Amino acid sequence: MKNSKLRIFILLPAIMIIAFALNGCAVVQPWERGTLSDPIMIIDENPIEKGVFEHHLDYREGSVGGTGAQSGGCGCG
Repeated sequence: MKNSKLRIFILLPAIMIIAFALNGCAVVQPWERGTLSDPIMIIDENPIEKGVFEHHLDYREGSVGGTGAQSGGCGCG
């Protein structure tokens, strides 16, 4: 009796986690990619306004960079 309750207590959450994880996977068909790459799907509402905000932030904080470019951190990239 105690063993079956313990087994249910462990298996039920594990099955639920696996079900939720597999449910989040989606296959995007080639003809759907155009819809997903639409400019309306961009998180930033106005890229020009974002650039102006970053310029003011860099001026106010006294630091530049660290928002977009990928490099090694040694100044060579």
